[in-house]
Amino acid sequence: MQRRVFIQALLAGVSTAVMLPFSKLPAAAQTNQLTPLPIPELMRGELKDGVRVYNLNMQRGTHEFFAGVKTPTLGINASYLGSTLKMRAGEKIRLNVTNNIGETTTLHWHGLHLPAKADGGPHQVIEPGKTWSPEFKVIQEAATFWYHSHMHEKTGEQVWRGLAGVIIVEDNKTNALNLPNQYGVDDIPVVLQERQFSRDGGLYYGNSRHNMMMGMSGDVPVVNGAVAPVFTAKTQKIRLRILNGSNASFYNLGFDDNRKFLQIGSDGSLLPESFETTRLELGPGERAEIIVDVSDGKQTVLASYGDTGTSPMGRGMMMGRGMMMGGGGSSQFEFLLIKPEGTLTASAEVPQKLVSLDRLSAKDANKTRRFNLEMTMGPMMMMGLGTPFTINGKAMDMRRIDEVIKLGDTEIWQIHNSSALPHPFHIHDIQFQILDRNGTPPGPGERGLKDTVTVNSGETVRIIAKFEDYADDKRPFMYHCHILEHEDAGMMGQFTVVA
Repeated sequence: MQRRVFIQALLAGVSTAVMLPFSKLPAAAQTNQLTPLPIPELMRGELKDGVRVYNLNMQRGTHEFFAGVKTPTLGINASYLGSTLKMRAGEKIRLNVTNNIGETTTLHWHGLHLPAKADGGPHQVIEPGKTWSPEFKVIQEAATFWYHSHMHEKTGEQVWRGLAGVIIVEDNKTNALNLPNQYGVDDIPVVLQERQFSRDGGLYYGNSRHNMMMGMSGDVPVVNGAVAPVFTAKTQKIRLRILNGSNASFYNLGFDDNRKFLQIGSDGSLLPESFETTRLELGPGERAEIIVDVSDGKQTVLASYGDTGTSPMGRGMMMGRGMMMGGGGSSQFEFLLIKPEGTLTASAEVPQKLVSLDRLSAKDANKTRRFNLEMTMGPMMMMGLGTPFTINGKAMDMRRIDEVIKLGDTEIWQIHNSSALPHPFHIHDIQFQILDRNGTPPGPGERGLKDTVTVNSGETVRIIAKFEDYADDKRPFMYHCHILEHEDAGMMGQFTVVA
């Protein structure tokens, strides 16, 4: 696509959906300028006495989503979103998190296997002006993870305002594969979101009953905090570490020229094998790593499409998504223009075989637990009394432990969605493997390790995991829907792992 066409297409709905002054909003389109894709600062930490230390400042600031319009935001070592934290498997780390946003918050390390006291869930509250310093060993497969606020009943609003960032874990095994790994050059974090804006340029976060029911979604696509971004490719192949960082939208991703790309990773690991596809479906909180080849020199646009049926996962995730009322799964968003330079540096071939993962067998499970995701709408709910979101008939209660798991056990969790909406189900502490969806084995994109899985309306998904290394009979982990407004409204439970 031509740059002018891309900008106009991207911003076409913005002038009506975003209530900014008209003279300010279309400035990018009038000047035919695209924003270079921001690459978050890479933070490797500082090694002190055998511990790698990261200093994170949660701060208030202003951010220019549109030229000349200063929007109040939250960020972590930045005006909006946070630095990318680079970690290495096997190292011991300490994260000094200082809260300078003027309100209580938390910071959760999404996807990392760690002690409950270091998890950063709703029990690890950081008061204004205080510093929280969790310390743990990185016990992960190499993959893309993320961190974000997990403040009880405020997660949706705080993430919407910018409290989130990317984590990259590397190890010797994956480094030996010779995949693109030059951060900011051919290895790019891509945080996909959409936002709404009020007339004064502020981020609009509505707390209406509708937004709680459907989840908060926006009209303006944003990538790494930028509207209408362009990435100038200097190499033949580009590794995109894609995070669906939205509050509630489901994305069906592909390129505008329908070019094929390779998926190489899921939430918590590389895949056993790379595979070629034209579509990638991601629910809120899910990640994937893909490699796109631009050696043909042609521009291409990463977009989200409302169609379905083309994904090799065979998940049908877009079914019923019209109920999401404008979320990313039912609307087309053009997120990112990729523009190759005239001369491109050669890239190595991507191997088909990537990593070996020990598959857990259902016959080895010590226990099967069943979880039913429910939404109810009675007269009390319509009046705003109580919550329509429950798991196994119970809404979240910070004082109640819902499940107790024995350290070392392998368990099957059978997750059924009896509601009318899809729910991305996230489990803290562990990486799990998907056994099946309605009895059907997972597609190639879901054969890696996962920590978040979308369960469609009427669907039953079975996952399996081993609970090991850390026990704590006092401090719980969470499991919940990762539509953040659903989580805040009660679709969350707690479990402990005990020796």
